[in-house]
Amino acid sequence: MAHSKARATDGKVTYPPGVKEISDKISKEEMVRRLKMVVKTFMDMDQDSEEEKELYLNLALHLASDFFLKHPDKDVRLLVACCLADIFRIYAPEAPYTSPDKLKDIFMFITRQLKGLEDTKSAQFNRYFYLLENIAWVKSYNICFELEDSNEIFTQLYRTLFQVINNGHNQKVHMHMVDLMSSIICEGDTVSQELLDTVLVNLVPAHKNLNKQAYDLAKALLKRTAQAIEPYITNFFNQVLMLGKTSVSDLSEHVFDLILELYNIDSHLLLSVLPQLEFKLKSNDNDERLQVVKLLAKMFGAKDSELAAQNKPLWQCYLGRFNDIHVPIRLECVKFASHCLMNHPDLAKDLTEYLRVRSHDPEEAIRHDVIVSIVTAAKKDLSLVNDALLNYVKERTLDKRWRVRKEAMMGLASIYRKYSLQGEGGREASKQISWIKDKLLHIYYQNSIDDRLLVERVFAQYMVPHNLETTERMKCLYYLYATLDTNAVKALNEMWKCQNLLRHHVKDLLDLIKKPKSEASNKAVFAKVMVITRNLPDPGKAQDFVKKLAQVLDDDERIRDQLETLVSPACSCKQAEVCVRDITKKLGSPKQPSNPFLEMVKFLLERIAPVHIDTESISALIKQVNKSIDGTADDEEEGVPTEEAIRAGLELLKVLSFTHPVSFHSAETFESLLGCLKMDDEKVAEAALQIFKNTGSKMEESFPHIKSVLLPVLQAKAKRGPPRQAKYAIHCINAMFSNRDTHFAQIFEPLHKSLDTANLEQLITPLTTLGHLAQLAPEQFAAPLKSLVANFIVKDLLMNDRIPGKKTTKLWVPDDEVSPETMAKIQGIKLMVRWLLGVKNNQSKSGNSTLRMLTAILHSDGDLTEQGKMGKPDMSRLRLAAACALLKLAQEPCYHEIITLEQYQLCALVINDECYQVRQCFAQKLHRGLCRLRLPLEYMAVFALCAKDPVKERRAHARQCLVKNVNIRREYLKQHAALSDKLFSLLPEYVVPYTIHLLAHDPDYVKVQDIEQLKEIKDHVLVCFYDDAQAATDPKTNEKLYTVCDVAMHIIMSKSTTYSLESPKDPVLPSRFFTKPDKNFSNTKNYLPAEMKAFFTPGKPKSANVLGAVNKPLSSAGKQLQSKASRMETTSNDSSSNPGSPQRSKSR
Repeated sequence: MAHSKARATDGKVTYPPGVKEISDKISKEEMVRRLKMVVKTFMDMDQDSEEEKELYLNLALHLASDFFLKHPDKDVRLLVACCLADIFRIYAPEAPYTSPDKLKDIFMFITRQLKGLEDTKSAQFNRYFYLLENIAWVKSYNICFELEDSNEIFTQLYRTLFQVINNGHNQKVHMHMVDLMSSIICEGDTVSQELLDTVLVNLVPAHKNLNKQAYDLAKALLKRTAQAIEPYITNFFNQVLMLGKTSVSDLSEHVFDLILELYNIDSHLLLSVLPQLEFKLKSNDNDERLQVVKLLAKMFGAKDSELAAQNKPLWQCYLGRFNDIHVPIRLECVKFASHCLMNHPDLAKDLTEYLRVRSHDPEEAIRHDVIVSIVTAAKKDLSLVNDALLNYVKERTLDKRWRVRKEAMMGLASIYRKYSLQGEGGREASKQISWIKDKLLHIYYQNSIDDRLLVERVFAQYMVPHNLETTERMKCLYYLYATLDTNAVKALNEMWKCQNLLRHHVKDLLDLIKKPKSEASNKAVFAKVMVITRNLPDPGKAQDFVKKLAQVLDDDERIRDQLETLVSPACSCKQAEVCVRDITKKLGSPKQPSNPFLEMVKFLLERIAPVHIDTESISALIKQVNKSIDGTADDEEEGVPTEEAIRAGLELLKVLSFTHPVSFHSAETFESLLGCLKMDDEKVAEAALQIFKNTGSKMEESFPHIKSVLLPVLQAKAKRGPPRQAKYAIHCINAMFSNRDTHFAQIFEPLHKSLDTANLEQLITPLTTLGHLAQLAPEQFAAPLKSLVANFIVKDLLMNDRIPGKKTTKLWVPDDEVSPETMAKIQGIKLMVRWLLGVKNNQSKSGNSTLRMLTAILHSDGDLTEQGKMGKPDMSRLRLAAACALLKLAQEPCYHEIITLEQYQLCALVINDECYQVRQCFAQKLHRGLCRLRLPLEYMAVFALCAKDPVKERRAHARQCLVKNVNIRREYLKQHAALSDKLFSLLPEYVVPYTIHLLAHDPDYVKVQDIEQLKEIKDHVLVCFYDDAQAATDPKTNEKLYTVCDVAMHIIMSKSTTYSLESPKDPVLPSRFFTKPDKNFSNTKNYLPAEMKAFFTPGKPKSANVLGAVNKPLSSAGKQLQSKASRMETTSNDSSSNPGSPQRSKSR
C-alpha cells in the first residue's frame, strides 16, 4: 500500500492520449468530456494489456480519490464509477486498491451510482446499465468478502437493487441483478441475518403488493441460491419458532407469511422448517396454533401442492386440528376443506370423517361452514365430493338452527339445479343426486314455518323454475312428479294445498275489507289477520305488518284490485308476476332500502301468487300426458317408464284439480280427460274421474258437448266398472249434473234388481255403487235401501259362508288373493255404514242393529257364523272392515251417542289385533279421523294400547300420532278461542281419563298386583282416580282402576314439580266412563305392591308433556308380550316376513 501511495505521489499521473489533466481547476463540462475519453480508454483495455495497466495505474488510483468519489455532479460520479468498474475488470484478480477503507468507499460509491438504474428513460441509462453489467460479469463485489464491513456493503447493494427494480426494466437488467446478488450468496462464507432480511422483506405481503418487481427479483434470487441460502433460512426460523427469539429480526412477526411464500417459491428451502410447524401445531397458545393452521391451510390447499403426500406426519397432525378446542381453529380447518376438496380430490377420503364430526359441532358457525365447504366443492364438480359428504349436508337440513338448515337446503337446491335440472354432469351425476328432490320436499313436514316457506321458494326457483317457458316448465314438473317418492309427493300436494288455503284466506280478507265498517266486521278482519299471520315467518312481528297491510288495502283501491286479481282463480302466471311487481313497487320506498313490512308482504305474495299453474299450464300438462299416451314423449330418456309417467301425470292433474279447479275449464282439457277414461289402466281412469268430479261443476252450462259424451261413460262405469271407478263415477254425477236424481235412479234400479249371491265376483261393483248412492241420496231410495240392508246384506250375504276359505297359517294375503266372498262382505259392511252416514239419524234404530252386527264380527274374530269355514286372512279382513266401520259411525254424533262402552272397548282392542296389517290399517284410519277432528276425544286414548305392540315401528307410529293430534288440537283451540264450551271435547289433556278407563278394562290386565303387568301400565298412565261407571259396584274392577291411578300418581310425583299445588278447578270427567265422586269419601289406601315403587325414577323432576309421558317407554311392554305363548304371530302373514302381533283375548 505504501508503494502504491508513493507511486501515486511521486509518479506523475498518465492520462490517455488527448486527455489533459483532470482536476478541480477545469469546468464540469470539460471534466465530463475528459472523463468520457478515459472511460473509452479503460473500456477498450483488457486484462492482458500489461503495459497499459502499468501506465495507467496512477490514474486508477487518482480516480478513487475523494475528489471524485464525493464529487457533487452525478454525471462525473457515473463516469468515474464506470471507470472503476473497468479498472476492477482489467486488474482482476488483484485490484490496485489495497486499503480496506478505500475499497469500502469505492464499493459504497458504486452502489450509490446504481440508483441511477431507476430512471429507464434517462439519457444516461445505458451507461448505468453498462456499470451493472460490468460488475455483475466480473463479480467485482466478491473482493469485499475479506473486508470487515462486507456485510454493510452487501446489504446496501441488495437494498439498492431491490429499490430500483421496476417494470421499466427488461429481462437483461433483471438477470444481471440476480447474477450479481447470487454470486455474493453462493461464493461467500456466510449470509448475515441482516442480508437475509433484505431479501425476505420483499416477500412480506405488504411489500409484495407495493413492488411486484422486487418480489420477482427476490423470488428469482432465492430459486438460484436455494441450496446455499437454505441453512440460513432454517436458522432464522429455528431462532424464531423454536427458541422464541423474535428479536433476531424485524421480520419475526411475518414468519408464517414468509414460510408460505418460500414454500411456493421452492419447497426445498423449508426442508428443515416444516417439522418445526408440526411442533407449533401443538402449541398451548391458541393464537399461535391458529396462525399455523391458517398457514398450513394455504400450503396444503394450494393447487399444485404435494405437501400432504410429501409430509404425511404434518398432514395427520394438521387433520387433528379439526378437533381443536379453540373454535376459530376448527372454523379455519373447515373453511380449508373446500379448497382442499377442489384442488386435491385424492385427500377427500382423509377429510370425510373429520367433516362428519364437525357437521355435529356445537358451534353453529362451524356446522354452517361445513355445508358451505362441501357445497362449494360440489358445485365446482360433483365428482369432488363423495356420497358421505353430501349426506352430511342432508343431515344438516334438520339442524336445530335456522341459519344452518337454510344453508343446507339452499346448497342442495343449487346442486340439484346444476346437475339434475341443467344436466351439467350427465346422467351419472343426475342419478347420484336424485335423492335431493325428495329430501327437500320432505322438509315440508317440519313444523317451522321458515322451513316450509324455504321449501316453497326452492321448489319455485330451483326444482321447477317459474321463469321457464310454460311447456318446458310443465315438462319439468311432469317428470319431477313422476320420480318423487311417496312422502315427497304428499309433501308437494300439501304445499299446494297450503298455498291454496292461504289464497282463500287473503281473498276472504279482501271481501271483509270491502264490507261496511262495523264492530263485527272489524273483529272478523282481525280474526282473518291472525290466521294469515300464522302462515308467515315470525308471527309476532308479522301480526303488526298484516294489520298494516289490511289498512293499506282499505285505503288504496289500486293495490286492493291488484291483490284481488292475484288471488282470483282465473289469474294467469304472467298476470301474477305483473301484480306482484306492481304491489311491491307501490309499497316500496327508495329512501328506505331495508323495509321489514315490504319483506313480509313479499313473503305473503310469494306464497299466494300462482307462478306455476294456470289454464295454459294445465293445457300444456295435459298435452305432455297425451304425448306419453301416444308414445311420442321423452319418458325413457328422462328415466321414467311410460306407464309410470302417465299414471303420475294423472295423479298430478288430480291434485291440481283440488287446488286449481278453474284452470281446467277448457274444452281441450276435458276432451283429453275423456280419452283417459277409455284407457285400460285402472289408475289412470280413476284419476280422470276424480279430476272430472273436482272440476266439472260448470260443465253442463259451459261444455254441453262434453257432458253429452261423458254421461254414458259415467253410467257404464257405475254399473260395470271396477269398484273404485264406480265410486268416482257416482260422485262425478252428483257434482256435475243438476238432474242427478234421474241419473241416480237409472243406475240404482237395474243394479238393485240384479243383485245375486250366485256370482260373488260380479257383486262387488254393484254393492260399491249402491253404497255411494245410499250415502248421497238416502231419502230417494229410503225404502228399497232398508230392505236391501236387512234382507240381502245381513241375512243373505253376511250371515252365510258359501265357499270354504283356504287353510293357511297366514293372517294376511295380498288383495288379489282375497276370496270374492270376503270382498263382497266387506262391500256389504261399507254399504250399511254409508247408508247410515247418509241418513244421519237413528230413528229407525238401524244404527243400534248395525253396531251390534259390527261388534259381533269383532267378538267372533271375523267369523260371524262361527262355522269355522273362513280362512284366517279372510277373518282378518272382516275384523278390519268392522273396526273401520265402527270408526266411521263414531264420527257422526247421532251414532257416537249410541256406541256403548263395551263396543268402544272392543273397537279399541283392534289396535292390538294379532294381524300386523290389521293393526297398521286400523291405526291409520284412527289417526285420520282424529286429525280431522271428526272422531271424539276418547278415541285418542286408543293409541295408549299400542304399547303392547312388539313391533318398534308400530309403537313409534302410535307415539307420533299422539303428538300430532295433541298439536292439531292445541293449534285449533288457539285459532278458535271462542270454543270454550267445547273445551272438554277438544283439549288433549282430557284424553287421560279415557286412557285410564281403557287400560283398567284391558282384558290382559288380570292380576291386579302383578308386577309385570303394573310395569306395563306404569309406562302409559297419568291420572287421578275415580269410581268406574261401567262397573261402579264391582270391587275388582274398581280395585284395578285405583291401582292404575296409583301408578299415575307416582309418575306425576316423579315427573312434575307442581303436583302438590291446589287445583283451581275440580277435574271434569266423562260421566259415561266414571261415576260422580263422593265428596265425603277419601281413599288413602295405596294399591301398589311395595316392590313396584322401586320402578319409579326418583331424582330431579323433569317437565314432561302429559301425553308424551303416557306413551314414552313403549319398548318394555312389547318385549314383555313377546314372551307370551298364546296366539302370537311372529312369523310370516303373507309372502313377505310379517312383524309380530300382541295377544288377542277372547274374553272380551
